[in-house]
Formats: sequence, C-alpha cells, structure tokens
Amino acid sequence: MYERLESEYYQAKQKAARRLCQGWVKPSELPTNAEIRDEIQSFARLYEGPKRFDTLQQMRLTALRVMRLLKRFHPRVIGSVYTGLVREGSDIDIHVFSDSVEGVLQPLDLEGIPYQVERKQVRKDGETQVFTHVHVREAFDVELTVYRDSLRSHGFRSSITGKRIEGATLPQWEQFLCLTYPDMDLEEAILEIETRPDEYQVFYSLLLPLEKVKQDPRYHPEGDALFHSLQVFELAREAIPYDVEFLLASLLHDVGKGIDPSDHVAAGLEALSGFITDRTAWLIKHHMDTHRILDGTLGARAHRRLKSHDSYDELILLGECDRAGRVPGAETSTLEEALDILRALDDEESDRYFGDGSAPM
Repeated sequence: MYERLESEYYQAKQKAARRLCQGWVKPSELPTNAEIRDEIQSFARLYEGPKRFDTLQQMRLTALRVMRLLKRFHPRVIGSVYTGLVREGSDIDIHVFSDSVEGVLQPLDLEGIPYQVERKQVRKDGETQVFTHVHVREAFDVELTVYRDSLRSHGFRSSITGKRIEGATLPQWEQFLCLTYPDMDLEEAILEIETRPDEYQVFYSLLLPLEKVKQDPRYHPEGDALFHSLQVFELAREAIPYDVEFLLASLLHDVGKGIDPSDHVAAGLEALSGFITDRTAWLIKHHMDTHRILDGTLGARAHRRLKSHDSYDELILLGECDRAGRVPGAETSTLEEALDILRALDDEESDRYFGDGSAPM
C-alpha cells in the first residue's frame, strides 16, 4: 500500500495473508485498517524524512487554492492533508456539494485546469451507490468527491476507523493555516502558487490534444499521436529507466503536432521553453535527424556535429524508440501514469542532489 500497488485495505490484507500464510486467515487475526495506516506512516517517516513537512505545506496551500475556486460548492478538506499524515503519492481529498457536476467543472474550465471525471460504483451494506469523483491535476493531485447539496451537514464516516471523518470548511481551513504557519503570508503564498506554473501540468495540457491528432497510416499505423508518444515512452523506459531528461524527450518529442503539424519540432520547443532542460530540448530538436542517420541520408558534416554531443547515443536510441513505437494495440501506460512516473523520478533525483539543502559538489 505504501508503494500504491494496492489502494484498498481489504484487498491488501487478503493479498498479504495469501502470501504469508499460504491459506485462509480469520478476519480477526488480520491487522485493522488503523494499524495498517500507522505502519504506512512509519514507512513514510523512515523513507521520506523532513521533506514530508515541506510537501505537506504546499499540499495544504494547493487545497486552499482549489477550495477558494469552488467556494460556492461548500468545499470541505478531509484526509491526510487535513490530518498531516501525508506520504509520497498522497492526493488532496476535498468534498464538494452540488446537484450539478457540470456546475463544479465550470470554474475548473474557466481556469484551464485539467481534470477527469470518474463515476465509481460501490456496493456497501447490501446497497449499490455511484460516487462521482473529479480528479484535478494541480501541482498535486486533487480528488473532488461530489455529493448532493442536501448532504452538506451529513456526518460521513471513515472506512478506516468507523468514526466521523474530520475535515475543515473553507473559513476553518484558512484559520487553521494561519495558526499552523504563523510566519507565512498566506495571500502571498497563494499568489505564488497561482503564478508559478507546474511543469507537469504544462506537459499534460500539451500532450492531451495529441489524442485527436490522426497521423498518416502509412507511417503511423498505430493511430493518434498520443498513443504513439506513450509507446515511445514505454520503449525508452525499458532502455534507460532512470534518465528523466531522456524519458521526458521520449514523451514530449511530438507535442508540436498538436500546435503546428507543418513544423512540429519548432512549435513543440517553443511551447516547452522554460519547462525542460537544455539536454531534453536538444534531444527533441534533433529527433527527426535520427531517421536520416538511420537511413544513411544525413550529410557527413551534420552527422559529425551531432556525434560530438555528449548525448548522441541517447539521441540515436530516441530515434530507434520513435521508429519502434508504431504498433497498433500495443500496451502502454496512460498519460496520467506516465507523468506520475516522471514526476516521481524527478523528485527522487532532486532528493539525491539537494536532500541536505545544499547544492551538489
């Protein structure tokens, strides 16, 4: 559960029981949900260290920004961001109350914030209910659960403890943040979040339109440009799984096709300017040259110039992945999963170099 391979307590307990006990186990002999939650927090303290507190503060500010945006739907923050028990991969849980899901989506659309709507059927106590979740992609993932407006005063109970879920309304949350972080200028911190674009949100907004970019079936029998990009990303991960700059180039190399198909490389680089490193930009800039290298049609002088670059080998590999990523029906990650993988790798790399708060030697 810490590594997000399982999200439901019941399923995680059953899987662990089968592995450890090789058979049936009495429910009373299994750990409670609360005990599992506490153990997960022990893992988080061990593996994530002081970074958790900075992350928690930023998640709480992000929650405030979203709650203000959805003020008229009486938002209520709950879960780990409220309690402080966050860990790597935690999202921000907010309840909103409206008889119209479309009404909740409207402020997100006006702000240009990407989201996905999920309707989840859950059977509990012999009754089947459908819950509507809106997965919002901000600097941190936000899960909005939309309830009928008449349930505003309802006392929801936790599946972990059975007790009433603790949470805070918007006024309570603002007061809580002022008391918890007395040295922080709340309005200035929110303004910084609003004016500082999250690069992964930018990547998402550039990649998503590729789903509607249909390509020439003679060269791209796999279909749309997003499916192709995800295939190239999977092949790149198999070859070099921990090179974030290379993996970003593999996923983003065709984003310009959703902007200007006549010169997709230049269009993509312009859109990505300021959000990717020089090395990632170089790989994207020259990924079309690799086809001429592989075909033997690139001039000797141009080839020598590329060959002198430190990332020439990765460039050739990118070209090979680009050619191979054209298989109809191939299995890939979703766009959201691919970006989550990259963000996690990016965070790990930052921790290695800046984990003690100092610059690398």
